[in-house]
Parts: sequence; structure tokens; C-alpha cells
Amino acid sequence: MKSIFEENAYNEIKSRIDNLNENSKANWGKMSVGQMTWHCQGPFNIMLQKENYGLKPNWLAKVFFKKGLYNDKPWRKGLPTAKFLKAKEDKEFNAESKTLKTLIDEAYAEKNKTEWEPHPAFGYFTAQQWGQIQYKHLDHHLRQFGV
Repeated sequence: MKSIFEENAYNEIKSRIDNLNENSKANWGKMSVGQMTWHCQGPFNIMLQKENYGLKPNWLAKVFFKKGLYNDKPWRKGLPTAKFLKAKEDKEFNAESKTLKTLIDEAYAEKNKTEWEPHPAFGYFTAQQWGQIQYKHLDHHLRQFGV
């Protein structure tokens, strides 16, 4: 599994985001491209401890979903979106993609960090797992928009 902490994967993701524009349409799902780029900020905000979404430890999620966050198997189309990461109104793509790329840059700057705070719902991840989770989530949504 690629990791956002690997230079090639980091550059690939940024390039794929640059291939989007305000007219990009989803191949599946209901999000606009602006909503998607806003949505993708959430996991980075959690990892970088910029936002507290009120998540609580969830042993069911740890047991049944945690490993799927960072394994090599792509996520299937149409997975439900967590309520706190569901945009209720449209979002302006250019502003949201700029913010997303800034968060990606901030995470990449921490690529040598070895210990991270636990995820509020899933608990501890290794640095490698955090990088893989971020890559996998971005890849899923970039594939959703055909890039």
C-alpha cells in the first residue's frame, strides 16, 4: 500500500488533485468536487489534531473496520460517508482544494514522525498506517472523480 509519506505517492496525489477542476463530475456517489475536497480534509484534520469532531472510541470499528483502512484492498464504490464529514451544502472547489493540498503538505512535513496521537475512534496507528490511510482515502475519492 502506498503512503502519503512516500515522496512518489505524495507527488502523485498532488498531481491528481491538480487534474481536477470545478466542473469535474463524480463517477459514483452524490458529492460535488468541492464537497469531496472538503470531505478529504477531515482525516488530515484528525491526524494533525486540528479538529475535534466529537468522535468516541468504538470497539466495533476497531474490530471490523480498522484493518480495512490501510490494507491493499481498494474501498468499494458507494461506501457511506461519516455524518461529520458529509458536506450539507456545496463547497467552492478552488478554496477547498487549496486547503486540502495545504493539509497534505503539513502531513508530508511530518513524514519522519514516529509516534502519533491515537485516532479518537480507532485508537493507535503506526506512522506507516497513518500514511497508508491517508493515501487510500484520497485515492478512493480521486478515483471517484476519474483522476
